[in-house]
Amino acid sequence: MHPHSLPESAIDWDELFDYLPGTLVEQVDQPGILYEIEGYEATMVPPIWLVNDPRPRYPHELRIVSRQPARVCTLEPTSTPTRTMHPV
Repeated sequence: MHPHSLPESAIDWDELFDYLPGTLVEQVDQPGILYEIEGYEATMVPPIWLVNDPRPRYPHELRIVSRQPARVCTLEPTSTPTRTMHPV
């Protein structure tokens, strides 16, 4: 199958990663009142759900105030246990 014949995804991946859960936003028409994004549901219109707000929102209604730091594990070196040989 030719790559150009594949159907395009209806999901706006850039937008989805801009509005990750935990990101702090304010509504454009209510500056100063902060909301935390509860989730982004790509199959819903509008797609953005805010914590303690029963109505989903469109991206143009919101301004990102602060992004949540990525949840990653630390890769610190650990000490390897020393193996001892047992007498045979």
